[in-house]
Amino acid sequence: MSPRLSRWLPEFRASLALGWPLILTNLAQLALTTTDVLLLARLSADALAAATLATGMYHVLAIFCLGLISATIPLIATALGKRRHAMRDVRRTVTQGLWAAVLICLPMWLLMWHADVVLIALGQRPELAAQAFELMHTLQWALLPHLGYLVLRSFLSAMEQPRWALLVAAIAIVFNAVAAWVLIFGHAGFPALGLAGAGIASTASSTLMFLGLVVVVTRQHRFRRFHLFGNLFATDRARLAGIFKLGLPIGVTLVLEALIFYAAVVMMGWIGSHALAAHAIAMQLISLCFMVPLGLGQVATVRVARAGTDAVAARRAGWAAWMLGVGFMAASALAMLSIPSVLISAFLDINDPVNLAVVALAVKLLACAALFQIADGAQAVSAGMLRGLHDTRVPMLLAAVGYWVLGVPFGAFLAFVVGLGGVGVWLGMATGLTIVAGLLTRRWVKLSRLSRA
Repeated sequence: MSPRLSRWLPEFRASLALGWPLILTNLAQLALTTTDVLLLARLSADALAAATLATGMYHVLAIFCLGLISATIPLIATALGKRRHAMRDVRRTVTQGLWAAVLICLPMWLLMWHADVVLIALGQRPELAAQAFELMHTLQWALLPHLGYLVLRSFLSAMEQPRWALLVAAIAIVFNAVAAWVLIFGHAGFPALGLAGAGIASTASSTLMFLGLVVVVTRQHRFRRFHLFGNLFATDRARLAGIFKLGLPIGVTLVLEALIFYAAVVMMGWIGSHALAAHAIAMQLISLCFMVPLGLGQVATVRVARAGTDAVAARRAGWAAWMLGVGFMAASALAMLSIPSVLISAFLDINDPVNLAVVALAVKLLACAALFQIADGAQAVSAGMLRGLHDTRVPMLLAAVGYWVLGVPFGAFLAFVVGLGGVGVWLGMATGLTIVAGLLTRRWVKLSRLSRA
């Protein structure tokens, strides 16, 4: 074995050891929504379209909150990198992270409560907006327990002990599947609640996930010594402000990316229900694939932050995660090009004549998605690498330019001026993601060369 390879192998092993539970936890969280989409697709195409509008809006708002809360990961990891037993510092960050979750939920709930007004203003059909409104009014209450779960998961990730979060999420998947099946269709003596039932199931599942991690961090001896809830009501304005200062740019960056996908949902809604249904299927598939580089981006944040002032170790940690993420997304792109019908069959009966138009468009959209899989992986991991350096403001500006100055306008031009329809929308997304991936990777190359002393 060459000396150069021998230096890299331990980092790859460490990244994979930390990464696979994070990736599976991300997949588990996505599976909660995917389960609801699969079940609602059995109701009708309109129910699937309405669920896409509601969950799309929910995810855009939730992803901003997630970005804010994710500031707790580099803060905790940096504290532990400086001193392994920084109990007071870690406890302050977790406590104020929970309060940040409460504060950010208040305006989000207000927006979600008026989801129908927002969707109609965005040009959606009133009947679809009304159905989406029905789902949102039960789904929105999942946000706070979900954010609480993310704060505690950040603590476990920074401790490099993410398997507990995976265990709790796996239990929640089973619970959500059963609860959604019962409440959507009216089994086991419960009334058939349809869209509203899916939201109730998601809220109950998110609450279960939060309470599960509360039990873990208060009962497991390795975490109990931090006394995370010991000063829950103590005021620490400086630490709370620090979370908002670091986290708000992360939240804006994530929203800028999420909004290009939601803008695609809105434009698909203008095109028609079939386009929206095909978009929903393709989005679920690429979202599943994205959980891998998203998890590796979290690995990069933790590993880079815990490297402390060791610039060589930080660079190696960042590039190891980047190579793993990009390699996986290259494989997923190949699958989308070679077996699209097999992937789509998980959501719809591809042999049913009623679904032929949706299936045909979904195949085209997956071909477009294959174009940006590598770029999507590169930008996700690069962003995580930069967060490990506490660099969040410049990436936010780069994302604004790549997604909204270039990507979305180009997609709208191709869709409605050139006449490519849904394919044009997705080509615009591919353009924006590729530009942002290049800019973020270039910034990492620049910053990682500087001394961290």
